[in-house]
Amino acid sequence: MQKQFTIGTRGSPLALAQARLVAAALQEAHGWPGTSVRIAPIRTSGDRIQDRPLAEVGGKSLWTKELDLALLAGVTDCSVHSMKDVESDRPATLTIAATLPRADVRDRLIGAGSIEALADGAVVGTSSPRRAAQLRRLRPGLRTVSIRGNVETRIAKCAAGEVDATLLAAAGLDRLGRREVGGAIDIAIMLPAPAQGAVGIECRADDAMTAALLSAIDHHETHAAVAAERAFTLALGGTCHSPVAALARIEGGEIFFVGQILSEDGADAMTEETRFAVGDLEAPAMLGRAMIARAPASIRRLFEVR
Repeated sequence: MQKQFTIGTRGSPLALAQARLVAAALQEAHGWPGTSVRIAPIRTSGDRIQDRPLAEVGGKSLWTKELDLALLAGVTDCSVHSMKDVESDRPATLTIAATLPRADVRDRLIGAGSIEALADGAVVGTSSPRRAAQLRRLRPGLRTVSIRGNVETRIAKCAAGEVDATLLAAAGLDRLGRREVGGAIDIAIMLPAPAQGAVGIECRADDAMTAALLSAIDHHETHAAVAAERAFTLALGGTCHSPVAALARIEGGEIFFVGQILSEDGADAMTEETRFAVGDLEAPAMLGRAMIARAPASIRRLFEVR
């Protein structure tokens, strides 16, 4: 390798931890020395704006647009993303070239031993429409309020009593060495966000050399599962206002897929399952369109079907 390989990433502790995982995987796969990869933290709009929900100020693109600009300008060779935070409709000039093996897809509850243990009227901090809707469906007596900030900030807000409880992705806690924090919630109770637990690596669509380098660290099963979940979300026209959950798993050589859409308050919800061939992105898209076509108005108004 003639030049240093540059990885673009957000500057949060979790984003940096994920970038280091990618750097280590590339070094191992290609036999590169430790100085061969440089991590370039880039401050995004989502990092700067912490006082409002994402849906009010531009959605998930707030996590990606500065990374995209650096990548397209050639300042970086690739970007590392938490795939659940990446909008499902990406520029054609960029491509998700690889994903790392998927981590724990579950949510963890911090502040109480279980959802059932929360008192009626308890305040749960979450900026996720999916988590808020799922919680209110399970426990209509709970209150949810928006809470932003990195993992440690949200844990601290819970510890300080600003909220009674909060929910965080198990994968992020594990990657930060915080496996002891919170209790995992079974996916049968709370289906995760599409692409939760997956780290994706994106490069320029016309950069065949970088794509080839990244292909060496691609975990094909994770890549296929995440692509199916994102196809489902894209077909729904899901936005930051849309409570949507999905999980794809490869079983017996095919994908077993579960998708869920909910109203804001969780009073209405639809959950459906299907199986299809690995790599078939039309099947999850068809499921999404079929579900939203049958959904009540309380759900349909939160989606922009494609």
